[in-house]
Amino acid sequence: MTEIVVLGAGYAGIRAALTLHKRLKNEDVCIRIIDKHNRHTLLTELHEVAGNRVDEESVKIYLKDIFKYTRVKVIQDTITSIDFENQKLISERGHYTYNYLIIGCGSEPAYFNIDGMQEHAYTLWSLEDAKRIHKHVIDMFQAAADEKDPKKRSAYLTFIIGGGGFTGIEMMGELMQWIRILCKEYAISRKEVRLMVIEAMPQILAILDHRLITKAVSYLTKHGVEILTDSPIKSVASDYLQIKDGTIIDTRTLIWTGGIKGNDFITRLGLPVTNRGRIEVNQFTQSMQYKNMFFIGDNAHFVDEDGRVLPALVESAMQTGDAAALNIVRLIKEQPLESCKPKLHGVMVSIGRSYAVADVMGFKSSGIIAVFIKHMVNIHYQFEVAGFEQVIRYLSHQFLHKREDDHFLKEHFIQRSFTFFLVIMRMYLGYMWLIQGMNKLREGWLSKAVIYAERIGPTLPDAIANPSPPADTANEAVKQGLNLIGKYTPLWYAWILENIIASNALLFQTLIVITEIGLGIAFLTGTFTFIAALISIGMNINFIFSTGLYDYWYLVTSIACLGGAGRSFGVDHYLIPWFMRQWRYFIRNRDIKINLK
Repeated sequence: MTEIVVLGAGYAGIRAALTLHKRLKNEDVCIRIIDKHNRHTLLTELHEVAGNRVDEESVKIYLKDIFKYTRVKVIQDTITSIDFENQKLISERGHYTYNYLIIGCGSEPAYFNIDGMQEHAYTLWSLEDAKRIHKHVIDMFQAAADEKDPKKRSAYLTFIIGGGGFTGIEMMGELMQWIRILCKEYAISRKEVRLMVIEAMPQILAILDHRLITKAVSYLTKHGVEILTDSPIKSVASDYLQIKDGTIIDTRTLIWTGGIKGNDFITRLGLPVTNRGRIEVNQFTQSMQYKNMFFIGDNAHFVDEDGRVLPALVESAMQTGDAAALNIVRLIKEQPLESCKPKLHGVMVSIGRSYAVADVMGFKSSGIIAVFIKHMVNIHYQFEVAGFEQVIRYLSHQFLHKREDDHFLKEHFIQRSFTFFLVIMRMYLGYMWLIQGMNKLREGWLSKAVIYAERIGPTLPDAIANPSPPADTANEAVKQGLNLIGKYTPLWYAWILENIIASNALLFQTLIVITEIGLGIAFLTGTFTFIAALISIGMNINFIFSTGLYDYWYLVTSIACLGGAGRSFGVDHYLIPWFMRQWRYFIRNRDIKINLK
């Protein structure tokens, strides 16, 4: 059996393992992914944990959930070395053999030999880092609230981001919002708090379009952030830092986001590395020394066709992971390898919850539009790796997570209640729909034309100008059947009723009967209740437009049933989770398995 090991469960490793499963699910292979954690961490969202926007669970996707219904075996272990000649990965617990190896161990902060940086600065490159920053910021406010010495108090309340790249600006965006809450909680004036970004280059967010940089700078300064550019940090101590021009700033908080390098594990492998600790690979992401080994993500020094080094971005990590996996498949099937041709679609930077800048596929945006794009990208990725359940968790963490600075309306929108109380409404609504359908069935709606369309009242503009009470439905019925056009039917809808509905009366009567009986059964059993509620709302809007049936309680009750009315004492309690699992199984295997757990 061919053994393939993916070392590292970052963005690149996850993509590689999933691609291997997809392409080799019918082959005699063993696929393992090894990581020291039992989770995949969303590194691009760590600033949200550090800045109190979401809790730590929001950036975790457990590997057992990602690789459920796949052939990929998850192993939680720490690899200490690799025996390339005997093709073994070695840990304190034992060893793992391989025929093909993909390495994507990620990166770590680079300190550029700045005196005191590693000892005194806080980094943001792991979940543990984010939790440490979160606790430290709270500690600083607590210390400041009790401190009488103005100089010490000022140092406690000075928060500096070292590095004006994506991570640093996103971290500052979270701090900007959180600081307002902390000031209120600890009775500290916002004017006492100093927020700073210190960047060695001439501008922050250097790879963005200059117009987006200008917007980002404007938004930051508007919210009280000082931005120092052309200001390399020379040294760092526990209570101050010094800039190259000699300026000393008293602070107890420097969050360093100024650069990354390859993981130390990579440098210990004994292979040639670049000055940033990366392994040089060929156009196939293949090791120059060992043809059965591939480096991906931040571990790969990959040069594209234009001679540019691929940047350390999530998208480039995923594309190198995909390329490595596909080339292993080709090696196994004795096919020629294909070059990795990365195609980066753009970048996005969030500056707090309600503002962002983005340059995606040439479309440049800022503000709420860019925020929406960023959420859509996050949802797409999380759906791809962990299905609908993860998307629901993401939306819950982002929009239902309670914060002290929430808009007052949010408290009402996210107020939780027992869906049990919706059961009564759901059952009654189902009973009424079922009775309506059965009555029409007895009246012969399936065998003779009952509905017709004839304009008997004023047009809608006339009705608005000269309103009168809604017509009694019984008065609209004549010997020939039921007139679909009422006094308030819009002209465009009357045309549809005359030329499409009435001319195919038996077809639409049959559809109405089936729909009403179907709605009754769906609500009574609690099956696909959300979809049934949407259809019920649509049916009632149709009635209001046409016959003049003004049973508004149908509409209101249907809206209430959108809130998970079938999850209590209904089939949906079991059916919806099964469908979510079935969808993920289908995505992973392009197959359906009825007895799925």
